[in-house]
Amino acid sequence: MTTGTRDRADGIAGGIDVLVVDDDFMVARVHRTFVERVEPFRVVGVAHTGGQAIEAVGALRPDLVLLDLYLPDMFGLDVIPRLRTAGHDCDVMVISAAQEADSVRGAVRHGVVDYLLKPFDFEDLRPRLERYAARRGRLLTAVVRGQADVDRVLAGAVVPAPAPTLPKGMSVETAELVERALRAADGTLSATECAALTGVSRVSARRYLEHFHTVGRAEVSLRYGVAGRPERRYAWRA
Repeated sequence: MTTGTRDRADGIAGGIDVLVVDDDFMVARVHRTFVERVEPFRVVGVAHTGGQAIEAVGALRPDLVLLDLYLPDMFGLDVIPRLRTAGHDCDVMVISAAQEADSVRGAVRHGVVDYLLKPFDFEDLRPRLERYAARRGRLLTAVVRGQADVDRVLAGAVVPAPAPTLPKGMSVETAELVERALRAADGTLSATECAALTGVSRVSARRYLEHFHTVGRAEVSLRYGVAGRPERRYAWRA
């Protein structure tokens, strides 16, 4: 377990302290790097087992725990009730390869603020952290004088569902081109390959592919090369 030093006054002033929990040392290092690229987040510690996570929360009092589920000593969701029993009210965001419905339902019952599937890259994590920071700010500054204020706070805590229509600037025709390319692909497509198949620019292809991923119609996997950033590859979700 690695830890940092937390300045309580700085944490209260607006910084969001994070504990990264993952059994893989390299993966934990990547997650730490991702988190520290987003303001106002900072990683104050890293744990590699459930027991270390519980100990670290007691010592560091983080605001947010990024929690893997497949830990060597216990299932990650079992960490959460132990934290609550010990009186810790930190928020928990699950980051795991666990896709089983029971895991997702269990996470929801335990009140996690988000659930991100591995593998992912920085652009998958960043909007979730930014959304959490905005919601946390609303909750911390909320003034409740009546039911309308309560409703406003609760509405701000709900993650909005993706809009059924295309985002501004996207066309139905191009979306259909990209969808057909994805459906016809024998395996996965990169944004570059999709651009070559559809005749649109790589930037446009990536934008449409990411939209399909956001609304749950495409799956993303990462292909790691010899050097550089991993390549995002897309497949149509059956």
